[in-house]
Amino acid sequence: MNVQIQPLQEQIDVWIEKHVPEKDLFFLKEQDLTLFKSYLQGALVMPRDELRYSSYNQIQWVNSYTTWNISKDFQFVIVAQPDWIMTLELPDRELLFRMQYEAGRGLIFPLTYFSETAKLPKEYIINADDEQVIIIQKNMWMKLPISYQEEAIKAYAQQYDDWTSTEIPANIPAHLRKYANTFSTTAGANCLAAVLYAVSTNPERQEWIINEWIFQNTFTEGVKNAGYSLTDKEFQKGDVVVWENEEGVTQHASYCIGNQLFFNKNGQTFFNPWKIVTWDELQEEWKRFTPCVYRKSRSDLNG
Repeated sequence: MNVQIQPLQEQIDVWIEKHVPEKDLFFLKEQDLTLFKSYLQGALVMPRDELRYSSYNQIQWVNSYTTWNISKDFQFVIVAQPDWIMTLELPDRELLFRMQYEAGRGLIFPLTYFSETAKLPKEYIINADDEQVIIIQKNMWMKLPISYQEEAIKAYAQQYDDWTSTEIPANIPAHLRKYANTFSTTAGANCLAAVLYAVSTNPERQEWIINEWIFQNTFTEGVKNAGYSLTDKEFQKGDVVVWENEEGVTQHASYCIGNQLFFNKNGQTFFNPWKIVTWDELQEEWKRFTPCVYRKSRSDLNG
């Protein structure tokens, strides 16, 4: 049976506080840097390929600015204090905001996220592709009424994952019940971490793993260390299903709790809940990739 899930108020409060980083990032094409030359003494200009080695490549910054989505043509980044943007003359500020929209940067909300707009600062609103959007920056975000923040962050969260889930079954492993159909306040916790925690041999000591940002090789070692290996059998309770691309790179993983149900997390943001989902949902979501089944050996099952 489907159920509606909701983040707790304290989780929403953390999302409001953490989702907009402490400094503003603006992405530009190299030829556009000269347009803002007179303002750059108060900011850092960073080649984008250096961003990956900086503190601005931490998982929350990556998630907030959706850096994976930004056009490759935008090869420079302005890093600025939150008050810097208001030092720009209005036409230059609007031009820079339009560049962020063109780049595909995160932290740009359609005005439809707000039921009321009277208290939105007009200088952060632009018209783009026949709709009005607001460019979210730290200073303006923190000055918005809390009701505006809550409404917007909830609307934004549901673009990542809807709040409909499958009811938690009675036979779910005890260590997963705490997390099933709940939200996180930790950026980076992803599907691979959820599976490693699901298959952990000592859940009490290994609970911290569920909040980690896990990559493929770490995941492969973790599953192997838990006694799992590839099988050509149909999945069953206790199995791990991994979806791979044509190069054999893991794209997603989920843990079967039985009866065609899985303990699952669809992304690395705190907007992606740990959910109980059906096999049909997983197949539809990840149909571009090939599912592979991993099973714990009998000797490991017997301890």
